[in-house]
Amino acid sequence: MATPLLFNPHTYDPTHFDAETRRLLRATVDWFEDRGKRRLIEDYRTRAWLGDFLAFAAKERLFATFLTPASAGEGPEQRWDTARIAALNEILGFYGLDYWYAWQVTILGLGPVWQSENDAARSRAADLLSQGEVFAFGLSEKSHGADIYSTDMLLEPDGDGGFRAGGSKYYIGNGNAAGLVSVFGRRTDVEGPDGYVFFAADSRHPAYHLVKNVVDSSKYVSEFRLEDYPVAPEDVLHTGRAAFDAALNTVNVGKFNLCTASIGICEHAMYEAVTHAQNRILYGRPVTAFPHVRRELTDAYVRLVGMKLFSDRAVDYFRSAGPEDRRYLLFNPMTKMKVTTEGEKVIDLMWDVIAAKGFEKDNYFSQAAVEIRGLPKLEGTVHVNLALILKFMRNHLLDPVEHAVVPTRLDAADDDFLFRQGPARGLGSVRFHDWRPAYDAYAEVPNVARFREQADALCEFVTSVAPDEKQSRDLDFLLSVGQLFALVVHGQLILEQARLTDLDESVLDELFSVLVRDFSGHCVELHGKDSATERQQAWALAAVRRPVVDEARSARVWQRVEELSGAYEMAE
Repeated sequence: MATPLLFNPHTYDPTHFDAETRRLLRATVDWFEDRGKRRLIEDYRTRAWLGDFLAFAAKERLFATFLTPASAGEGPEQRWDTARIAALNEILGFYGLDYWYAWQVTILGLGPVWQSENDAARSRAADLLSQGEVFAFGLSEKSHGADIYSTDMLLEPDGDGGFRAGGSKYYIGNGNAAGLVSVFGRRTDVEGPDGYVFFAADSRHPAYHLVKNVVDSSKYVSEFRLEDYPVAPEDVLHTGRAAFDAALNTVNVGKFNLCTASIGICEHAMYEAVTHAQNRILYGRPVTAFPHVRRELTDAYVRLVGMKLFSDRAVDYFRSAGPEDRRYLLFNPMTKMKVTTEGEKVIDLMWDVIAAKGFEKDNYFSQAAVEIRGLPKLEGTVHVNLALILKFMRNHLLDPVEHAVVPTRLDAADDDFLFRQGPARGLGSVRFHDWRPAYDAYAEVPNVARFREQADALCEFVTSVAPDEKQSRDLDFLLSVGQLFALVVHGQLILEQARLTDLDESVLDELFSVLVRDFSGHCVELHGKDSATERQQAWALAAVRRPVVDEARSARVWQRVEELSGAYEMAE
């Protein structure tokens, strides 16, 4: 049997982590498995608040251990370790995005606190975590979304060094229960960026008014209003430009979690989908005997493997980041944008196979099909993150520099740089190592070589037919270019991780046959854009490639997919 590449609760044993991390991850899996599928689905259907899960997390000190950085902790078990945070994201996504969401918005709420030099607020946050409290991130507003330039949360100086805050926030997770809400606002007496303030509020204070849950879900995505809320000096986390930077840097930390949550959702859904298809008899044959079904499930499988490989490698760059190495600023929006949209494709491919079964209320799949849609839309839309990725394209493709090789980062280290990222600007100065060696290492794999031709063609596009000044203001056109660039970066980190993990080359070849098709599809889309010039249209069609077909390879990969049938079923 081939080495399994997907998370399976029945066999999960994260031996690459320290003993306490292993215990907590395994305890979390066991809590869900003991709870059972029927209760899991019923809680989802009835929109039950996550009190039982949060009580378990408090008892085990799960959030306190994983989300307290060493500088605020009480021992080596407490650290901000992105590798184990990613592992927990995957587990929580596997069992239900509602559980992950309460954890995710706690991470966002902690971001401005851990970046702050306010020792009293940091100590308060550590105490609240140890008590099992959750946190919230009060940034977005109903009228402005996450446009923090336009915040209407106003702070009026009270004459004693503090403020009285008034205004509302909208779409704020955990706003119903957070022991601490990091709230972004602006002073009434200071104009411009110098007037920004991040402060800590308590959802239980009488001047904090919970309006409603704005979604029909167990996730409590709140609207709240502050009315003459007293903000003491010890509640102020950041002021001026530092408050603005804290907002963006917090999102940098938080958006990274979306990729592994998406992976967990897809893994659980895949076990259900393959098991159903393999055991469903249609016209006297298993559904999986039909060629189109095998192709769709195989595509879903290799896309999911690609999601995992990219995300695992991105962890290494995230953990190894520093003032002189900010490559994570590209790989981070890639995990948010590319991996989560791949997750949508994975679910759609499986849903085409299982059809009406995907609607049934007793399956996990029905909630997976709904929840997978949310991840590309959180922490900045796909379009916002694609536009961000484009800022790095020329430096990445055409102007590499020497960087020390980043190793696999599963060590028990504290990722403290995430809370001292500095000013949220200067993206055009970020430099990258050469992307070509990752492809060269697999030059003998047919579809890697075929995709490399397309990547080289994109370099030609940038040097010879790049968008002109007018097209540079046409975001619709630019986003098509961004999709092509994203595929090259996606392939690069997949290949780096494949080398580090000795991935079966049959799986890699099958995965890159999918990426070749994706690149060709985006070329056709770019060819059809209203503003595409004749030279750009000609380039687009010339960059279209057909994947290398190998029936024996596809059969070997299909065998891996087939082995998922019955490999995991959550107990009732």
